[in-house]
Amino acid sequence: MDKDTEKILLTGGAGFIGSHLLDRLRDKGYEVTVFDNLSSGKLEFLEPSLKNPGFKLIEGDLLDTKAINKACKGVDFVFHVAANPDVKLGASDTSVHFEQNILATYNLLEALRLNGIKKLAFTSTSTVYGDAKVIPTPESYGPLIPISLYGASKLACEALITSYSHTFDLQAWIFRFANIVGARSTHGIIFDFIQKLRKNPKKLEILGDGKQEKSYLHVSECVASILFAIEKSNGAVNIFNIGSEDTISASEIGKIVVEEMGLSDVKFTYTGGSRGWKGDVPKMRLGLEKLKQIGWKPEYTSERSIRETVNSLLKNN
Repeated sequence: MDKDTEKILLTGGAGFIGSHLLDRLRDKGYEVTVFDNLSSGKLEFLEPSLKNPGFKLIEGDLLDTKAINKACKGVDFVFHVAANPDVKLGASDTSVHFEQNILATYNLLEALRLNGIKKLAFTSTSTVYGDAKVIPTPESYGPLIPISLYGASKLACEALITSYSHTFDLQAWIFRFANIVGARSTHGIIFDFIQKLRKNPKKLEILGDGKQEKSYLHVSECVASILFAIEKSNGAVNIFNIGSEDTISASEIGKIVVEEMGLSDVKFTYTGGSRGWKGDVPKMRLGLEKLKQIGWKPEYTSERSIRETVNSLLKNN
């Protein structure tokens, strides 16, 4: 990306990962327009950019085709981060991930096609792999059999993007994330544990059996790896896993949260079963060989990412 000529559109830029990506793009001197309906994103996350002359906010919805078509005019590169990221929600609302992930992505791709935009980066997820039999799981793993509607929606988005790439000469970068954590996160296990312990400092309910082992990566490293991979790869479709090189269990995360909150004598209770909820993948660690081959590896362990996130959330809320 050439910061002197490229105009960037960032969907979901007021959200957790999107706002951190915005900060990094702003610091690099890019001209960025954020397109966000603010349903889950927060205006306060945009405050560091509001006075920047190269920044613009469009409060719009990706389900509004006229709005996204207009927003894409004159754009050179699109980061598509907007989505409904709540994996558990798919079990109670079967339409939300279809509309906010699949249909929203289709509308965006059509806007790219109509406006002649040729470069797109998309934030996907480890859940496209489902219950992978190979761990660490490489990008070449298959067949991809997601077990949540969220994972299915992200895989459908990937398929739409790769087909647009080959049909309309769109160059794409697809990033399959492990669990990304850090300041500004508004959902997930750390956020939930803090909320539960604030309500009852003597008891922590953990979904499942607490033995779920997953990879966690700090959002600062996630954003850095995205921009590094875009700079260092130039295929028609570039797919990368992004995560840490280790895992941590749900119970271990609970112990860290308790410790960082300065609590003692907290009783852990469990809802039982190997999965926290329908669609939960109990064992997840992504293979990072493709990223390593182009020269990037994470510095953070899962534990460091968790501890820094707990401290950030406690400090800011």
